[in-house]
Amino acid sequence: MQKSLVWKFAKLLEGVGLIVVLVGVLISIDLGFKEEGLASMAQEFRGLMVGGAIFVSGYLLERWVGSR
Repeated sequence: MQKSLVWKFAKLLEGVGLIVVLVGVLISIDLGFKEEGLASMAQEFRGLMVGGAIFVSGYLLERWVGSR
């Protein structure tokens, strides 16, 4: 597999991870405005964990390729 293709896939994973975190925070804010505090914190935690895991997998893949 070409290094540039793997690097692009790693960058895509990083970007998707950041978007997932952002969406989780926005949903959390919306729930917070509806006075659902516990559900808001749970949604934010899920978004941070899933998005963070996707981002870290992209970061590690990029390091594995050797571009960092």
